[in-house]
Amino acid sequence: MSRRRVVVTGVGLVTPLGIGTDTTWDALMAGMSGAGPITAFDACRLDVRIAAEVPGFDPLDWLSSRKDTRRTDRFCQFAVAAAAMALEGAAFTDRSDVATVIGSSIGGARTIMDGVQVDASTPALVSPYFVPSSIVNMAAGTVARMHGFGGPAVATSTACASGADAIALAFGLVREGRASAALAGGTEACVVSPLIAGFGNMRALSRRNDDPAGASRPFDADRDGFVLGEGAGLLLLETAESAIDRGARVLAEIVGCGQTNDAYAMTAPRPDGLAAERAMTLALRDAGLRPDRVDYINAHGTSTPLLDVAETRAIKQSFGAHSRRLAVSSTKSMTGHLLGASGGVEAAVCALAIDRHQLPPTINLTRPDPDCDLDYVAGEARKADVDVALSNSFAFGGHNTSLVFQRFGG
Repeated sequence: MSRRRVVVTGVGLVTPLGIGTDTTWDALMAGMSGAGPITAFDACRLDVRIAAEVPGFDPLDWLSSRKDTRRTDRFCQFAVAAAAMALEGAAFTDRSDVATVIGSSIGGARTIMDGVQVDASTPALVSPYFVPSSIVNMAAGTVARMHGFGGPAVATSTACASGADAIALAFGLVREGRASAALAGGTEACVVSPLIAGFGNMRALSRRNDDPAGASRPFDADRDGFVLGEGAGLLLLETAESAIDRGARVLAEIVGCGQTNDAYAMTAPRPDGLAAERAMTLALRDAGLRPDRVDYINAHGTSTPLLDVAETRAIKQSFGAHSRRLAVSSTKSMTGHLLGASGGVEAAVCALAIDRHQLPPTINLTRPDPDCDLDYVAGEARKADVDVALSNSFAFGGHNTSLVFQRFGG
């Protein structure tokens, strides 16, 4: 069976920078931070009291009734909103064998929190919707049900690679003809006290409570961890033939993916970056592209001491001398780390960078780490003709996923 070309025709973004694709993009280009003091709960007793929360999100803007909002967790509501945006932006109306592939690292974190608190006192008061609201697959199931998508509805849960793995799976389904199109990416609503406390106790989070906007600083010598964020990023993938036939605007073509595992440690990356390097190399091989064809990498770039160095090493190993000519940036410096949603949001950023001829910056990079010595588009956005972009997502458990996007030539 011949492989079909797969293109991106719609993007939906719900991020700490705002609700909507253009809103998020404009904030990225302006170098804005979405981090601030935690408002979801009283964090005064925690060592970490900052996060990157989605501002002003009203689920009633996206769901038909208050009953629906009570039956769905925030992570699912984010996915519903992002799906509606992606479909509207693509003017997509097909409902036949469309796949829905949406990843999440945690799933219904707020529902789980509420259920545990109720169960501790009065088990009979635990909501009958506790289970369906909290399980990871419910974002994909709800979006598929709302839009009548009859293709596979699948959830991926590979920690911070969940959104990227969802796109990789959806890419394969469409490319191999097992779905006519796919809505794919990630969603997360994880700003709850146990996660903040747990990540904080393992020293993964920044403790710059007095400077939230400056807390996420990938590749900077003074970085001290990531800022936990929330949101969703979904892409509409369809065949190039379908997009051309219906006159759709193509943002970019997805041309390759590579997936590996460090097989090294529970949370720490391989210091030598070899497995991450192999994911990038496999993605380029799948795309049939030489390393020197890549113009831009949206790095995983978490602002953690170990991973930023390991990713820099991996890029150097994968791209050789060309690594010095690449533009690399971490949008987590602005959005925070959205866990399972990061891969979806950052894949969307790659498609938009190609379409809009702009590169988002890495903010807060004021004192570069000597071991992180690439062009990280520090401080300000940059105009650039991007023909090929690569998105990296790495995760606890050793998961490494790289996606390659290319300007569509028709």
